[in-house]
Amino acid sequence: MADPKGFLTTARQEWPRRPVGERVKDWDEVYVPGALLPLIGPQADRCMDCGVPFCHQACPLGNLIPDWNDLVSRADWHAAAERLHATNNFPEFTGRLCPAPCEAGCVLAINQPAVTIKNVEAAIADRLWTDGLAPPRAPARHSGQTVAVVGSGPAGLAAAQQLTRAGHTVAVYERDDRAGGLLRYGIPAFKLEKRHLERRLGQLIAEGVRFRTSTEVGRDVGAAELRSRHDAVVLAVGATAWRELEVPGRELAGVEQAMEYLPLANRVCEGDLEASPLSAAGKHVVIVGGGDTGADCLGTAVREGAASVTQLDIYARPGEARDEQAEPWPTYPRLYRLSAAHEEAGELRTAPLADADARLFAASTLRFGGDAAGRVRTVRLTEVDAERHPLPGTERELPADLVLLALGFRGPERAPGGLLDQLGVDLDARGALARDARFATNVPGVFAAGDAGRGQSLVVWAIAEGRAVAAAVDHWLTGTTALPAPVTPYDRPLTA
Repeated sequence: MADPKGFLTTARQEWPRRPVGERVKDWDEVYVPGALLPLIGPQADRCMDCGVPFCHQACPLGNLIPDWNDLVSRADWHAAAERLHATNNFPEFTGRLCPAPCEAGCVLAINQPAVTIKNVEAAIADRLWTDGLAPPRAPARHSGQTVAVVGSGPAGLAAAQQLTRAGHTVAVYERDDRAGGLLRYGIPAFKLEKRHLERRLGQLIAEGVRFRTSTEVGRDVGAAELRSRHDAVVLAVGATAWRELEVPGRELAGVEQAMEYLPLANRVCEGDLEASPLSAAGKHVVIVGGGDTGADCLGTAVREGAASVTQLDIYARPGEARDEQAEPWPTYPRLYRLSAAHEEAGELRTAPLADADARLFAASTLRFGGDAAGRVRTVRLTEVDAERHPLPGTERELPADLVLLALGFRGPERAPGGLLDQLGVDLDARGALARDARFATNVPGVFAAGDAGRGQSLVVWAIAEGRAVAAAVDHWLTGTTALPAPVTPYDRPLTA
């Protein structure tokens, strides 16, 4: 630790956001450009270099957090980048999108604000590109074996990069027209500008990864053909089978799934469309679901010029501080958090009958009302108790011209006769792909990683599983592996 008293003398300071009135007029990232690097050295100094760094345990990737905090505090960016890349292929993604369970596990967080670990990570990631510290790392020799990775989200990309660096020839199959999965079309640009994704894709291509976009395996390429072409297959298809809301009025026009809405807005930013056919412009918008996807819809609707936006969360409003009895340190606590989108909605006051941040807590949807043309016009809801039972006398109605369902996902899509049926892979009790401690499915040579096997989860878990499945596949192909494997499906270290 460069400053042994840093945590005593320096207050936590986070990457400042641009003014709300400015940032809602564009799709650029919400943070002030260039404001992070000047403040990050003193913030890294707050790290105590604990004898037992619980941040390691809290991070699915096992990031060497005290190491690179110390190096950043000393302005040794080259060494910091090496330490960070030793465990994380894509720190610019996690530095922007991860909810930072590492900070919940920070020892300083026992009685003080945690170290800004996520911001330090983002700073290293941005600096490494500025200083050219992320060159392609093509393998010295090729194994002569090939691997198909189905899906180009963070799990698929991490697996592809690790396997390529191990010497295998990797082809990534993606059904969309561009690679990136949810990073491309699910995450709004104001949270992750796509230039970060493009740089990594360029690095992967330079290392030898081959991308087959606009190719749906199971339709454009059959499962049998895929297996005949490749020595191993990694299924990183995500958990994209969304949950439904079975209430009266669900059939009305204007009641849409969040993942039907968000990709269209992203395509507008990509230049594919002049305007989204589901645009919220001038509409009263109600978002059903209190998670991150709902918040992404909220920020998108604000930028599209919605007349009002309200987000419904079935859970009660969480507290401002950790409940030491129910969620003791170092567990990740459920707290009242104000995302950039909620901050925007609060300042612009776009929500009728809701909290200042546009959220209605402990709210359950009863039905949707429509007009004579069959289009949604109202949402009928009620307050609920902790067991989600309706509270008498609390029903109310909100205006709604567009309703977005952001209720999470059940698992991977399993269309009759599609890829999973053709392969004959088993599902587990949750509807995810069943796999053993080495990520292997019941079909020899076919492995599963990321949300497809884990269930809906975080970007940091997807990258961790991508790295781990690469080690498992490399071991299966060659009998040994030098690739690091941070996790197994059971969250235990994978050993060769």
